[in-house]
Amino acid sequence: MEQERVPVLVVGGGYAGLSAATLLAWREVPVILVERHPSTSIQPKAFGVGPRAVELLRPVPGLEEALSDIWAGIGDGMRIAIAESLADPNPRMLLNSDDDDMGFLRDATPVAQIGAPQAEIERVLRRTAEELGADLRFSTELVSLDQDEDGVTARLRTSDGTESVVRADYVVAADGYRSPLRHALGVPTSGKGELGQMCSIMFDADLGGLIREREVTLWYLQNSAFTGVIVTGTGVGAHVLGVNLAEGQTPDDFTDERCVELVRTAIGRPDLDVRLLDRTTFAMAHILADTYRAGRVFFAGDAAHTMPPTGGQGGSTALQDGCDLAWRLWLVLTGQAGPDFLDTYDAERRPVGVLTADAQLANLGVRMPPAARVGYPEPLADQAGALLGHRYHSTAVLDEPGDDGSILEDPRVPTGRPGSRAPHVILDWEGQRISTIDLFGSGFVLMADKQGGQPWMDAGRLLKERLGVQLTRLLVGEELVDVEGCWKERYGVHGDGAVLVRPDGYVAWRTRSSTADPVATLEQALRHILSR
Repeated sequence: MEQERVPVLVVGGGYAGLSAATLLAWREVPVILVERHPSTSIQPKAFGVGPRAVELLRPVPGLEEALSDIWAGIGDGMRIAIAESLADPNPRMLLNSDDDDMGFLRDATPVAQIGAPQAEIERVLRRTAEELGADLRFSTELVSLDQDEDGVTARLRTSDGTESVVRADYVVAADGYRSPLRHALGVPTSGKGELGQMCSIMFDADLGGLIREREVTLWYLQNSAFTGVIVTGTGVGAHVLGVNLAEGQTPDDFTDERCVELVRTAIGRPDLDVRLLDRTTFAMAHILADTYRAGRVFFAGDAAHTMPPTGGQGGSTALQDGCDLAWRLWLVLTGQAGPDFLDTYDAERRPVGVLTADAQLANLGVRMPPAARVGYPEPLADQAGALLGHRYHSTAVLDEPGDDGSILEDPRVPTGRPGSRAPHVILDWEGQRISTIDLFGSGFVLMADKQGGQPWMDAGRLLKERLGVQLTRLLVGEELVDVEGCWKERYGVHGDGAVLVRPDGYVAWRTRSSTADPVATLEQALRHILSR
């Protein structure tokens, strides 16, 4: 059987797989993606993309704009509440976009707010990946996988029974919460396990008088008939009702007649005219892979961290996983980083996955009766801050002496310390206003101030050639003007200091002042960060 060769094979065409394929293709890394389903999802599924995921996607030309266009056609805001039905006169509000709890994001990031459904976002990612040259193969499943010291051999089968073999350097396992690859490779898991099943019912109905135009509503429903969730204003020409299966229930119990009855109860109108469009059953679970790496296979999305949907960060976390793997694999495959650099994916992303999954589990507990939430963690004190406040610790970060090892910090008061997201600062570039966030994505960025920073720029120029590393050198105060005069404060450097930012926009290293030998200092930092 003829064998194909590709640097990266991605298994799974959801958020994690599509984002990995898109960012790999953008970096000109050949990639094959296989997905057993015939296309992307038709169910809205996850709703909204967090700002951190958008920051990672936005370097791809036109991608942020395409995602923003989806949201622009849907709504201007969102409300989340606990209620008996949409007709409940006194819903308990959990989030109201009329309030300004998220207002700090306007000062913390330049990215657009995107509340679009997963079905639409997946379609954009698929189109973008294919335009960039990624080889996406739907109706194709992974049959078997074997690893050796030099690579991975995968046997694939299409829906018509045709088999083929692909030889890859690395595999991204984005194959869902049941993850056949995770099971096949014997990766242990922890967490509360499966928490129950939910039937997702897509329907069309006239909800006039109950919902606001151009607004997404997400109601957690608690009534005498069932518990579940209803989402309206999804932008896919339908509304969605999710009903938790009670003990003893099976998907077969959800006949057309029963689904119509449930929709009417959820809406609060017993005579509502309902048109059913689609339904599917999925499991809610809290399952955490105990490692994100098994040899040359890396787990992402639900295969790494399955979490309840309460809090809406599962999809964004999966997108970040895919983007994160793409830049790390690119560095290793192009020889800029050593093979051991890939261990930093587990070291950095797994603590974030656990934190996020536990936070979503805590949110689920809050929405449950008190007797049912025993043993559940407490919600994060600052859920909004966690959207941009994650910190990383690994060999790809040079922690400063006295670092507290925290994995969360308040993004409203950025520190610029290694392991944290590089702060947003407004710059003027030849008359155009940009953000420091716009500078990151393609490779490493070395930044210093024009007053005293030239020795670092000279060192960076020399080491870019010596080490073969994609490194952009920027003096703030020359072509880039610090509009608000705050970049040194936010990045924590003095006039003759410097900061090194990774392709993912995280601070890898900084020095607050000059050293006797900038070349030796910077070379030592780069070699450590890149496992060279």
